[in-house]
Amino acid sequence: MVSALPRAHRRRLIAVIAAVSVAIGGVVIPLAAADDLKDKQSQLQRDIKRKSQDVQHSSAAARRASRALARAESRLESAQDRLATKRGELTAAQILDDRMQAKLEQAIADLKAARKKLRIGKRKVAAQDVQLSRFATSSYQSGDPALMGLAMILRSEDPNDLSTQLNAVGNLMDRETTALERLEAVRDQLAEAEKEVAALKDAVAVQRQQAAENLEVKTELEQQAAAAEAEVSGLVSKRESAYTTAESAKRADLRQLRQMEADNRRIETILRKRAAAAKARAERERRRKAAAAKKSSGGSSSGGSSSGSSGGGGGGSQSSGGFLSSPVNGYVTSGFGYRTHPIYGYRSLHDGVDFGAGCGQPLYAGASGTVVSRYFQSAWGNRLIIDHGYQRGVGLATIYNHAIRYTVGVGQRVQRGQVIGYVGTTGWSTGCHLHFTVMSNGSAVNPMGWL
Repeated sequence: MVSALPRAHRRRLIAVIAAVSVAIGGVVIPLAAADDLKDKQSQLQRDIKRKSQDVQHSSAAARRASRALARAESRLESAQDRLATKRGELTAAQILDDRMQAKLEQAIADLKAARKKLRIGKRKVAAQDVQLSRFATSSYQSGDPALMGLAMILRSEDPNDLSTQLNAVGNLMDRETTALERLEAVRDQLAEAEKEVAALKDAVAVQRQQAAENLEVKTELEQQAAAAEAEVSGLVSKRESAYTTAESAKRADLRQLRQMEADNRRIETILRKRAAAAKARAERERRRKAAAAKKSSGGSSSGGSSSGSSGGGGGGSQSSGGFLSSPVNGYVTSGFGYRTHPIYGYRSLHDGVDFGAGCGQPLYAGASGTVVSRYFQSAWGNRLIIDHGYQRGVGLATIYNHAIRYTVGVGQRVQRGQVIGYVGTTGWSTGCHLHFTVMSNGSAVNPMGWL
């Protein structure tokens, strides 16, 4: 089986590496700690490379659908953020509009009160003008009170009458003076009221202008919020469509995976049978050689057994490093082991080692053997299986996947290091590479134990 890692996980790993790099560059760290961080950074970089390779183990349709879904979700998240921002700005504008409206209403009320005060002041001034006009008319008809007082002094013969008449004249003059003073005071108040009305008219104008400007901003924000809501609605539909497409691609991939599992079981059954047959042949050959040795030595027996037939059928835990030659000139990008598939979520065995190599580079037989199968499978792409017979106690076979083409056919005998095909990117693959599998008694084992 095969596995992969989502793009989001890779981004998080890259972020971790960036954080570690910043920490290394910006802090004085003891030498041992720095080395440890470098080791961790190197390990993270290897993990990223491996998991970047893992993502290829899905169909192109599933990868496209997964990317489209991720893009739709990312765009939807951004649009929702923009909508939330616009709604917040609109709410703030609405609150400001309410405040401005309250200020405008208060300013209008103040202006109304000031205008009423101004009208009252004008009436008072008019009343004072009327009173002074009467004084003026009376003075014109009767004469100036001051001159009247002087005439009284000149004509008066009785001091008591003179005093009374002078008091009357003085009271008249006092009333006239008071009326004038009141008129001046009322006119001053009227002038202040006019200034206040003018100032309040300006304040109302300012409030109206600010309210109008904020209304324009609020209207624009309402339009932007409506556009953002429409965008979110559209992106929700796109996300649902992308999700449906991704689910459809996932189901199609799962069908292919079940077929691949069935194909793997078929290959495993074939290789187990061949391994059992190879073991039986090896045992017969061992007995034949033992019998011949016994016969040539006059019937004596060593009582031992050949190491070539030891090991039974386990094979999975054996280490036979160095027996197989490298199948391609390339570097390991993804190792053997269990992984969690990023799209399908199940845990599966990455049953071989991926070697990064350019398309068209030659593939070499890891050891001498016979080609037992060559075919195309939708996930594995072009596939070639070589049976190497009974080696080091197990039935050994190697499998080469994703090649652009092979140069050998079924039943053909190949030699170690012989060119058997060329690196490609067929099947579920995102780039040129070799997926190399080693089968021991029909079961996948870690190829690094044999290389």
